[in-house]
Parts: sequence; structure tokens; C-alpha cells
Amino acid sequence: MKNVRNTVPSILIIIVLVGFPQISESIFTPVLPMISSNMHISAATSQLTMSIYFIAFAIGVLFWGQLSDKIGRRLAMNLGIIVYLIGNIGLYISPSFDFLLASRFIQTFGASVGSVVTQTIMRESFDGITGAKVFSKVSAAMALSPAFGPLIGGLIQTYLGYRNVFSTLIIMATIVLLYSYARLPETRDTNNIQQVSLLKVTWRLLKDPVVWAYGILIGGINGILFGYYSEAPFIFMEHFGYSSVKYGSLGMTLALASLIGAIIVNFLVKYIKSETIAILGLAFSSIASLLLLISLQFNQAYLMIIGFFLIFLGLNTTLPVTLNLALKGYEDVIGSASGIFSFGYYLIVSLLTYLVSFIHNGTIWALPIFILTVSLIMLIVYLPVAFKKHELVED
Repeated sequence: MKNVRNTVPSILIIIVLVGFPQISESIFTPVLPMISSNMHISAATSQLTMSIYFIAFAIGVLFWGQLSDKIGRRLAMNLGIIVYLIGNIGLYISPSFDFLLASRFIQTFGASVGSVVTQTIMRESFDGITGAKVFSKVSAAMALSPAFGPLIGGLIQTYLGYRNVFSTLIIMATIVLLYSYARLPETRDTNNIQQVSLLKVTWRLLKDPVVWAYGILIGGINGILFGYYSEAPFIFMEHFGYSSVKYGSLGMTLALASLIGAIIVNFLVKYIKSETIAILGLAFSSIASLLLLISLQFNQAYLMIIGFFLIFLGLNTTLPVTLNLALKGYEDVIGSASGIFSFGYYLIVSLLTYLVSFIHNGTIWALPIFILTVSLIMLIVYLPVAFKKHELVED
């Protein structure tokens, strides 16, 4: 039963609330080398700020999703943004890396509210053709939001110093909180709240091999994306000598790959099965990863940029399809299933981003090898289930 009260949020506030966690993550990446230098830690250690992001995000997705069922979407959202603001203040005043890491956890735990609660609000507020249009607009905005983060972070670090990246996040959190408090309506229908056993839903998901496959795909694709954000600053800024602003502008390359990938999906889905599109995207990214590895012998930055563009073009052709197919058959428990499923694949992302920090060796080879390996694993995992009908696993 969709929300039919006069409490439908605007498209703008939805985009703001679902986008601020991504901008918060990508704005952080250009300052990693500076954190490493100023706090006298290794590059691999500084990359732990990326790994802890996804651990905190996974925990937060479960927490805020359940809390919003109990106290309402609006209150849960605003509480989450307050926690996010506190974490940003902690980042700004951090006297040590341990303090910074703890603040990063708090910041991310709060930011996760923007993902899980906003998606719940969208499902409650929009349906049919209107819903399709809303999701399309939000998806387009989501493709662009991570691109601006590195550019903004690079500009601020260059002209104001890396700590002012954190002060910018404080200002952004304050604006988002005030906007949410003033404009976000309550969308939860108190007359249609159902009690769902998380243990039963979890067990259903765990028994379903198709869910496992899609979890590995979504976690792997995001693991590659944020592995890139973690390692790329050291490749382009330290190895190739890019300024933080020039490196930040590379985010537009990923945004372009996302937009073109979405266009390709919208065209192909009319003619071929979604599962086939997913396989084609994975195969394309795997081939592009191999070509990127071969091109490294020339030690040219522009070849790496082209390689990363092609890789993310393939991955962004696969990702929208997998997000749509992942929980087919779980419509009766979609809210709880979404939270649990998100928790699972964010754990995969956190493990992969930790792996990137572990294999960091100061060369340009580590990231391309990592991407090729993960792409091939995803392709191998998905092939056996790609053309099988998704059947609901019974309780």
C-alpha cells in the first residue's frame, strides 16, 4: 500500500539525501596522500579509512533501516545526519590517526542513513510511471555525484589545506540537516506496518544461490570502484605527478562511464535478456582490465585513464541490471531483505577495499591486477546462474 497522504517528498530532497553519502566518500580520496604524510603513516595504513567506511556503512544500513520502522523515516533520517555531523567534526579536530579512524567510523555510520532510509521513502512514496521517472532521475544524479567529490576535495586541499575538506563536510552536513528538518515529510504508513522476522528473511537469503551470486557481483563492482578511489590518488598524484585538482577532474571520467553504461542498458534491455547484458558487461570489463595490464609497460597516464574508463563502462553496464534482478521473488519482505542484502554486499566491499590497502606496494601494477582478478571471479560466479530462472526459496 503506497503512501497516499500529502507527505510526498520532492525529487530534490531525495537526490540530496541519497547523494550526500557518496560525495562524502569520494571527496575524501584526494586527501589520502596528505593524511599519510602529515600523520606519518604508510599509504596502506591511510587507506584503512576506506575499508572502515564500508564496515560502518554495512552496520549502519541495518541499524537505521530497523530504527526507521520503529520511530519513523523523518526522525531516523535527522538523527542519522546529526551522527554524521558529529563524525565530521571529529575528523576536523583529529589529533591522531586513531582518532581520525574512529571519527571516520562515526561519520560513515551516520551517512548510511541517507542510503537505506531514502530508498525506503522512495518505495513508499512513488509507484507506477511516476515511480519509474523518479528512480530514473535519481539514478542519473547518482552517476554524477561521486564525480564531483574528488574534484571538490582536490580544489579545497590545494587552496585551503586538507583539514578544510573536513570543515567543508561539516558545512554540508549542517545544510543537509536543516534542509531535511524543514522539508522532509514523514512517509511511513503507521496503518500498514508488518512485523517481519529478520532471522527468517536472513535464512531465506542465505539459502538462495542466486542471491549469493548477485551479492558477489554488486559487492565486487563496488569493491572495484572504491578500490580505485583508494589507490588512484597514489597512482596519478605520486607516480604521474598530477596535482590534486587534476586528479579530482578524473572523476568526470567515471561519471561519463556511468552515464554511458546507463544509456547502453536502456537500449539493450529492449532486445536481449537482462542476464545477458550483465554477462556482456562483465566480459567487457575483464577484457579491458587485461588490456590495461598490457598497456602498463608503456607507463603512460592517458592509457591508464582510457583503461579505467573502459573497465567502468563495462561494470556500469552490469550494475543497474544486477540491482534490479538481485531480490526478485522477495517482494513480500523487500524492506528487510534489502537491508540484509545491503549489509552483506557492503561487507564484501569492505573486505575488497582492505585487500587493496594490503596489496599496495607503491607501483602502478597492484590496482589493475586487483581489478582483473575480481572481474574474472565475478564472471565465473555469475555464469552458472545467469540463465536460470530465479525461484523463491521457501521458508
